[in-house]
Amino acid sequence: MDNTNQRKALINGEIALFLRGLIIGKVLTLMVIGGLLWWLLKPNLSSRNSADSSNQTLNTVSNTASTFQTVADVPTASFNYGGSTAWASIRQFVDSQIQSVRPELQLRYVDPVNGSPGSSSGIRMLLDGKLDFAQSSRPLTDEEQAIAKERGFTLEQRQVGMDGIAVVVNPSLNVSGLTVEQLQQIYLGKITNWNQVGGPNLPITAFSQRPEDADTVIFSSNSDLKGQALGSNVQYVYSTTEAVRQLSKTPGGVYYASARSVVPQCSVKALPLGSTSGQLIPPYRETMISPEQCPRQRNQLNIQAIKNGSYPMIANLFVIIKQNKGREQQIGNAYTKLLLTDQGQRAIEQAGFVGVR
Repeated sequence: MDNTNQRKALINGEIALFLRGLIIGKVLTLMVIGGLLWWLLKPNLSSRNSADSSNQTLNTVSNTASTFQTVADVPTASFNYGGSTAWASIRQFVDSQIQSVRPELQLRYVDPVNGSPGSSSGIRMLLDGKLDFAQSSRPLTDEEQAIAKERGFTLEQRQVGMDGIAVVVNPSLNVSGLTVEQLQQIYLGKITNWNQVGGPNLPITAFSQRPEDADTVIFSSNSDLKGQALGSNVQYVYSTTEAVRQLSKTPGGVYYASARSVVPQCSVKALPLGSTSGQLIPPYRETMISPEQCPRQRNQLNIQAIKNGSYPMIANLFVIIKQNKGREQQIGNAYTKLLLTDQGQRAIEQAGFVGVR
């Protein structure tokens, strides 16, 4: 019996020892797992804290950013405006946002009755009292300012964005690019064949809007060439849409217009431009998309070159305001302020242009 009792006591002791070891092992295991989980979760907690901090910073920035809603003195009425065809994407994308946020302001685009739409016709309509303000892709001329003065008011131009002036040709034309001077000489009728600028033996057909309706200009106001008559090789078109259609079937054709309007087109090719032949800058982001790849892919505006000034032909975007101390001046000022808010500048860049702020 003593041996039996001793054996039972030994077994019970071994079981107790085993159970104690098992419990200790489980505790240690739980501690290890707990520590591992804490270590894994710690970065996430840090990230969350960092994200919360970033969100607070963003909220602070957004709270201080100017928006369409923060602009004061926006008139409650319906107004007529018009002008540059280059502004089409702004009218479609930006102006619709403005009117959504500020429904008290109603903007109505008006086409000219005579002539083609453009910067010149828009300014002319503003002078004639047919528009309340105008959108332009070129600066005011001395003649336009003189007409305004004769009629008892002045015109002010307020810049809200930038665009490039692109030169486009038929996709089959093999020419590396043009200098600004060569382009001007083409439109003055002094360069008449592409072989004069390193291209094939092919007569040049230059397309343009009529100067009195032009949307953009290639002769600056301080240029000695300003005011000279365009060459006899120039064929006049009603609009950029018509010019692009003509270029697609004219191997020697050339046209200039808003880069935002023509660079993404599939049926024409934009040429690099330069102040000299050794510094040709493309108006599109390289590498160029071929017509075969379009419209699945489209060429995008070379915004960086326009912004840093390396692209040689820039079209500034102006709101033209009638300074007459009346409703026209009030809406012109308000519209300009809306476009110059942080929200307005972002929207202008989303519409494909370069902001000025």
